[in-house]
Amino acid sequence: MQHLCGLVRRCVDDYQMIEAGDKIAVGLSGGKDSLALLALLHELMQYYPKPYTLEAITVDMGLGMDFSPVAAYCERLGVPFTQVKTDIGPLIFEVRQEKNPCSMCAKMRRGALHTAMAERGITKIALGHHYDDAVETFLLSLFYEGRISCFQPVTYLSRTGVTQIRPMLYVGEKAVANLAQRLELPVVENRCPADKSTKRQEVKELLVQLQGRYPDLKTKIFGAMQRCPLPAWEPSRPLRARKALDGQARED
Repeated sequence: MQHLCGLVRRCVDDYQMIEAGDKIAVGLSGGKDSLALLALLHELMQYYPKPYTLEAITVDMGLGMDFSPVAAYCERLGVPFTQVKTDIGPLIFEVRQEKNPCSMCAKMRRGALHTAMAERGITKIALGHHYDDAVETFLLSLFYEGRISCFQPVTYLSRTGVTQIRPMLYVGEKAVANLAQRLELPVVENRCPADKSTKRQEVKELLVQLQGRYPDLKTKIFGAMQRCPLPAWEPSRPLRARKALDGQARED
């Protein structure tokens, strides 16, 4: 926890994600990533020099997932929890029978999430994207769109006034999974029919194969994204002026 909190704090500082007095919503899907993010931000909150508060918001897709263990975990942390019930899942998979459901699903979930935030006077949300997600998204854009692109560490959405932050970009997926197991986080089974059958899963599997031949491949890709840099990816502290991140530590 201490090591991963250090990586989260470094990421938060590098991209100036948190300001004093921030009220931050954590988009809590019930998966290991968002639950680990909540645990890490809650731990960081205890000593970070810029005081902030947390709330957790879950968008229930209407797929029969039980979020009561998640609600109990938030209560244990003392973090207010809100469950927004929707029919997004049945609408996409049963009514519309979308062939490419992920894009529309993400848009509808984001709309429900932002509405819930507005009702609570929250304008900043922390999302559970990690180090591996960033590398995979970069390759997805390159392979399928022919673009050099990725989501940004900090994104301001002018239409809604919402700022999205991604504090776990220096934490690898394997480390997230280990943390979830050690803390016995209440991970909810994903009942999405499209789970594990997406283009992202294809890229994830390809990276596993390539890592066998090029063990530091993900580290090099991530470093190139910062050094190039992609729009909004250059840290506020120059890379050469700070201790370089250890790729293996981030991944393990």
